[in-house]
Amino acid sequence: VQLQASGGGLVQSGGSLRLSCVASGFSLDHYPIGWFRQAPGKEREGVAIIKSSDGSTYYVDSVKGRFSISRDNAKRTVHLQMNSLKSEDTAVYYCATDFEPMTLANMWNPWRWDYWGQGTLVTVSS
Repeated sequence: VQLQASGGGLVQSGGSLRLSCVASGFSLDHYPIGWFRQAPGKEREGVAIIKSSDGSTYYVDSVKGRFSISRDNAKRTVHLQMNSLKSEDTAVYYCATDFEPMTLANMWNPWRWDYWGQGTLVTVSS
Protein backbone atom coordinates (compact mmCIF):
# COMPACT_ATOMS: atom_id res chain seq x y z
CA VAL A 1 0.00 0.00 0.00
CA GLN A 2 1.40 3.37 -1.01
CA LEU A 3 0.05 6.90 -0.94
CA GLN A 4 1.98 9.68 -2.64
CA ALA A 5 0.91 13.22 -1.76
CA SER A 6 1.96 16.21 -3.82
CA GLY A 7 0.93 19.70 -4.83
CA GLY A 8 1.93 21.74 -1.83
CA GLY A 9 3.76 25.03 -2.08
CA LEU A 10 3.84 28.68 -1.15
CA VAL A 11 0.76 30.73 -1.95
CA GLN A 12 -0.56 34.13 -0.93
CA SER A 13 -3.60 34.49 1.24
CA GLY A 14 -6.72 34.16 -0.90
CA GLY A 15 -4.97 31.94 -3.40
CA SER A 16 -5.59 28.34 -4.41
CA LEU A 17 -3.74 25.04 -4.50
CA ARG A 18 -4.72 21.55 -5.55
CA LEU A 19 -3.22 18.65 -3.67
CA SER A 20 -3.07 15.17 -5.16
CA CYS A 21 -2.83 11.78 -3.50
CA VAL A 22 -1.90 8.91 -5.81
CA ALA A 23 -2.74 5.48 -4.47
CA SER A 24 -1.15 2.15 -5.31
CA GLY A 25 -1.38 -1.36 -3.94
CA PHE A 26 -5.10 -1.30 -3.23
CA SER A 27 -8.40 -0.48 -4.92
CA LEU A 28 -9.01 3.24 -4.43
CA ASP A 29 -12.76 2.92 -4.85
CA HIS A 30 -13.05 0.33 -2.07
CA TYR A 31 -11.69 2.36 0.83
CA PRO A 32 -12.07 5.86 2.24
CA ILE A 33 -9.42 8.52 1.78
CA GLY A 34 -8.84 11.25 4.30
CA TRP A 35 -6.84 14.43 4.09
CA PHE A 36 -5.29 15.55 7.35
CA ARG A 37 -3.00 18.42 8.26
CA GLN A 38 -0.55 19.22 10.98
CA ALA A 39 0.58 22.75 11.72
CA PRO A 40 3.76 23.42 13.74
CA GLY A 41 3.17 22.73 17.40
CA LYS A 42 -0.34 21.43 16.82
CA GLU A 43 -1.96 18.04 16.66
CA ARG A 44 -2.85 16.43 13.36
CA GLU A 45 -6.44 17.16 12.38
CA GLY A 46 -8.85 15.84 9.81
CA VAL A 47 -9.62 18.20 6.95
CA ALA A 48 -11.71 16.27 4.41
CA ILE A 49 -12.89 12.71 3.89
CA ILE A 50 -14.31 10.90 0.91
CA LYS A 51 -16.08 7.62 1.50
CA SER A 52 -15.68 4.63 -0.76
CA SER A 53 -19.25 3.37 -0.55
CA ASP A 54 -21.06 6.27 -2.16
CA GLY A 55 -18.41 8.94 -2.60
CA SER A 56 -19.89 11.07 0.16
CA THR A 57 -17.65 13.90 1.23
CA TYR A 58 -17.17 15.53 4.62
CA TYR A 59 -15.24 18.57 5.80
CA VAL A 60 -14.05 20.10 9.00
CA ASP A 61 -15.98 23.30 9.69
CA SER A 62 -12.98 25.56 9.16
CA VAL A 63 -12.66 24.59 5.48
CA LYS A 64 -16.29 24.16 4.45
CA GLY A 65 -17.08 26.17 1.35
CA ARG A 66 -13.38 26.60 0.55
CA PHE A 67 -12.00 23.06 0.13
CA SER A 68 -13.28 20.27 -2.08
CA ILE A 69 -12.24 16.61 -2.08
CA SER A 70 -12.75 14.47 -5.16
CA ARG A 71 -11.71 11.07 -6.45
CA ASP A 72 -10.58 9.96 -9.91
CA ASN A 73 -10.63 6.17 -9.84
CA ALA A 74 -9.18 5.84 -13.34
CA LYS A 75 -6.10 7.81 -12.29
CA ARG A 76 -6.07 6.30 -8.79
CA THR A 77 -5.93 9.81 -7.42
CA VAL A 78 -7.76 11.81 -4.79
CA HIS A 79 -7.57 15.59 -5.06
CA LEU A 80 -8.01 18.29 -2.46
CA GLN A 81 -8.87 21.58 -4.11
CA MET A 82 -8.14 24.42 -1.71
CA ASN A 83 -9.49 27.88 -2.47
CA SER A 84 -9.53 31.14 -0.53
CA LEU A 85 -6.54 29.98 1.45
CA LYS A 86 -5.81 31.61 4.79
CA SER A 87 -2.64 31.80 6.85
CA GLU A 88 -4.17 29.36 9.33
CA ASP A 89 -4.27 26.72 6.56
CA THR A 90 -0.48 26.57 6.69
CA ALA A 91 0.48 23.00 7.56
CA VAL A 92 1.85 19.74 6.26
CA TYR A 93 -0.99 17.94 4.53
CA TYR A 94 -1.24 14.15 4.54
CA CYS A 95 -3.54 11.70 2.81
CA ALA A 96 -4.47 8.46 4.49
CA THR A 97 -6.50 5.33 4.03
CA ASP A 98 -7.60 2.38 6.13
CA PHE A 99 -9.07 -1.02 5.36
CA GLU A 100 -11.12 -1.52 8.53
CA PRO A 101 -14.69 -0.27 8.79
CA MET A 102 -14.95 3.04 10.60
CA THR A 103 -17.82 5.19 11.69
CA LEU A 104 -17.79 8.74 10.39
CA ALA A 105 -16.99 9.96 13.89
CA ASN A 106 -13.94 7.70 14.05
CA MET A 107 -12.74 8.86 10.65
CA TRP A 108 -11.85 12.25 12.12
CA ASN A 109 -9.41 10.61 14.51
CA PRO A 110 -6.00 10.33 12.76
CA TRP A 111 -5.04 7.45 15.05
CA ARG A 112 -7.68 5.29 13.39
CA TRP A 113 -5.96 5.39 9.99
CA ASP A 114 -3.22 2.88 9.24
CA TYR A 115 -1.73 4.00 5.92
CA TRP A 116 -0.27 7.44 5.30
CA GLY A 117 1.38 9.37 2.53
CA GLN A 118 4.56 11.30 3.18
CA GLY A 119 2.97 14.74 3.47
CA THR A 120 3.19 17.90 1.40
CA LEU A 121 3.83 21.35 2.86
CA VAL A 122 1.36 24.15 2.26
CA THR A 123 2.48 27.63 3.27
CA VAL A 124 0.04 30.54 3.02
CA SER A 125 1.58 33.96 3.34
CA SER A 126 -0.52 36.85 4.62
